[in-house]
Amino acid sequence: MDFGLTADQRKRYGDILGSARRLHRPPAVSGSHAGRGAWRAAAELGLTGLCLPEEHGGGGLGALDTALCLEAATAGGADTGLAFGIAAHLLACGVPISNFAGREVRADLLKGMAATPLIAANAMTEDGAGSDVSLLSTTAEPDGDAYVLNGVKSFVSNGPIADVFVTYAVTDRTAGYLGISAFAVPAGLAGIAVGAPLAKMGLHGCAAARVEFTECRVPARYRLGREGQGSAVFQGSMAWERACLPAIYLGVLDNQLRQCAAHARQRRQFGRDIGGFQAISHKLAIMKQRLESARLLLYRACWLLDDGSEDPVVPAALSKVAVSEAAVANGLDAIQIFGATGYLTESGIEQQLRDAVPSAIFSGTTEIQREMIAREVLA
Repeated sequence: MDFGLTADQRKRYGDILGSARRLHRPPAVSGSHAGRGAWRAAAELGLTGLCLPEEHGGGGLGALDTALCLEAATAGGADTGLAFGIAAHLLACGVPISNFAGREVRADLLKGMAATPLIAANAMTEDGAGSDVSLLSTTAEPDGDAYVLNGVKSFVSNGPIADVFVTYAVTDRTAGYLGISAFAVPAGLAGIAVGAPLAKMGLHGCAAARVEFTECRVPARYRLGREGQGSAVFQGSMAWERACLPAIYLGVLDNQLRQCAAHARQRRQFGRDIGGFQAISHKLAIMKQRLESARLLLYRACWLLDDGSEDPVVPAALSKVAVSEAAVANGLDAIQIFGATGYLTESGIEQQLRDAVPSAIFSGTTEIQREMIAREVLA
């Protein structure tokens, strides 16, 4: 494996790194989120269409290049919540639409998603179906040339501002995993009710809400793949999401480490820079080690997804665990290095920790990732 980036990758990374500051938001309070203006700015940088097909206005990038761009955005100062919302729009929604929608729907939706007059939201999780997707209660009953959806989805990222929902529903209760179907549901259809934005611990830049479908008639052309293929559609999108989305934290960790090092050089106690104390310098060394270890695992997972020669499920699980644990641990260390200042909202340091905590939950919890890793070890 070649560990060096190509000239094109370095240029793309540098271009986004230098422009991403316009996507920065001041420390946010729970309930606030990035609006369409921020999404339009992200679209101007090409972020909302990274891995979408070029023929529909996207960047046509593979998994590794997509991850590098997401990393560059947050390293350059983009709001982590906004970056998370963009990644969900691309990976949990754009990938399955690109791979499984019919030609007409595919062209219509992807063109809008790349330019971002159209924002997509992933509506999979339910109150009773988180890690165990076999417990989905939302149903889709065939009715002529349409399906009638009924059910409630929870924690729908981008839900309050979405123009289309990629959702999953049971079409045959007797068929288990083969009885789930996937749909791209336009938000303007009758029978869709979007709740108020959820108050969250972090990732405030990404609005999330509950979404209820009540006798929502969805034309059959908006089904993704064949009837009963929903589980395969979902797993395909999860391969991309688990491999690429955590890259937003690599950028955060890189920027965070620079902030901590600068503070350690400037802050003086007992007549010397605090970076001269081993208690601080070793923290910085460990933070660097966690970052670089996580980065290598994530790049490898994305490279394998692009290469196609090896199942990327376990490599992606390994990288997601490494990135999420590094994000939380380094977030705690950053607050300790900054001391009382790091605890203040205005510093932005404590927000990095709040944004990091959900990384161990979304896209499959750390416990689920370890189960997948253990199955391979024990096979």
